[in-house]
Amino acid sequence: MVSIDTELVIHLMNRAGFGITPDELDSCTGIAYEDLVENLLGSKESSHIPDDVIFRDHVDLHASRSGVPAYWAYRMISTKSPLEEKMSLFWHGIFATGNSKLNNLRSLLNQIEMFRRSGTGKFDDLLLELSQDPAMLIWLDNQDNLNESINENYGREILELFSMGVGNYTEDDIKECARAFTGWSVANSEYMSLMAQKDSIWPYGRIVWHYDFKPGIHDVDTKEFLGEQGPFNGDDVIRIICSQKATARFIARHMYNFFVADEVPVPQWKDTPPRDPAAIDTLVEAYFEYDHDIKSVLRVLLTSNFFKESRYQKIKSPVELVIGTLRLSGEYNDDSKVDSSIFGVIAESDYMGQALCNPPSVEGWHTGEEWISSGALVDRVNFASQHIGNPDNDGVKHIVDRIRTDLRDDAHTVGELIESCGNSVGITRISEDTTEGVLDLFSQEEVQVKGKDAKIPIEDDTILRVLEFMVSSREYQLC
Repeated sequence: MVSIDTELVIHLMNRAGFGITPDELDSCTGIAYEDLVENLLGSKESSHIPDDVIFRDHVDLHASRSGVPAYWAYRMISTKSPLEEKMSLFWHGIFATGNSKLNNLRSLLNQIEMFRRSGTGKFDDLLLELSQDPAMLIWLDNQDNLNESINENYGREILELFSMGVGNYTEDDIKECARAFTGWSVANSEYMSLMAQKDSIWPYGRIVWHYDFKPGIHDVDTKEFLGEQGPFNGDDVIRIICSQKATARFIARHMYNFFVADEVPVPQWKDTPPRDPAAIDTLVEAYFEYDHDIKSVLRVLLTSNFFKESRYQKIKSPVELVIGTLRLSGEYNDDSKVDSSIFGVIAESDYMGQALCNPPSVEGWHTGEEWISSGALVDRVNFASQHIGNPDNDGVKHIVDRIRTDLRDDAHTVGELIESCGNSVGITRISEDTTEGVLDLFSQEEVQVKGKDAKIPIEDDTILRVLEFMVSSREYQLC
């Protein structure tokens, strides 16, 4: 039976990272839970596969002409700072920006790097950086937002989808917000838009956009926004937005949905109360108590009882499932594992419904049960069983060796083998249905197994078959 402490560590790393390997779990032994949380929140080198190693083998990644999801996948798989990448994924899902319109992956890559740099800082600062981010400016047409011809796209979305949510502002607030962001643009926009459609000589790739404030097209007149008046600029609007309780609740609910338990899609939030109102209130209080600091809100969340008690309340997103599986299989986790197959592997996430750098709309992806369609479920099961059932993968070999060593004599039961295999892939609560499925698997063998208390020879092939079954189970789809 896995200990409560071990189960909690696995739970933490499933949510604040992309799962945990058996060796990583060993390294956590004896460390207090609160200290593990601080280690995740602390600033440190991520120690991921270096860019020069990746670019040496993937020249298109060096030029950012294609394959940015593969570049990001290397980072998520190999990082020693998983929460940094998890927060980048969190913000990418909220501030959803797609290359389908931008046609400039290097600018989108710069946005993801901004999420890494500022994703756990003060929300005001993050929202300011987002509002000056060239990829976002082009994505929501703010380069066309002029004092004589207001474009409301960014003014609307910063309120509706990025900070406050529907029902907490008026149409007039949208217009006044858009006026405040007039002149927030990209430098030499017409030329840059033209050149962004062309590739320059390798290895430089496409020219990236740069933020530029153009005072000549900025509306300097008085504006009335959320009950305040003044000649507001975008900086002023962001200050006002971030001081609203609606903003605190909106961000709190997003964090709850991403880290704690699946909520209904964002468009339903106006009419559907939170799954756990008390938890949202706790996070809102932390937002104001710590001056809008996201890291402090995360600390409150990760150490709360509602987080600790939320095991198996979330369906893994396609990216979480793919990256978590690859971290276990050990296929791309160090400098020697850089290989062109990464492009096809990360594309599997697209087929499951989550294409990195190409969200379906500015609304981002709907999460939870919407990840599971009949076709997507088949893809998810096939992907996990293919990679964890492959004995040539270094991580799989290591897991098999560990299990065989732990169960090195014939005195162990089928139940103990099931538990050991489940724990090795991050499953700490194995259902009766899954146990019965493994027993049915053995019942097809020449040696009949009667019940989970039956003794069984622990051989490599046997372990592999159980591992493959475990990652095909319902439990593996959850975290």
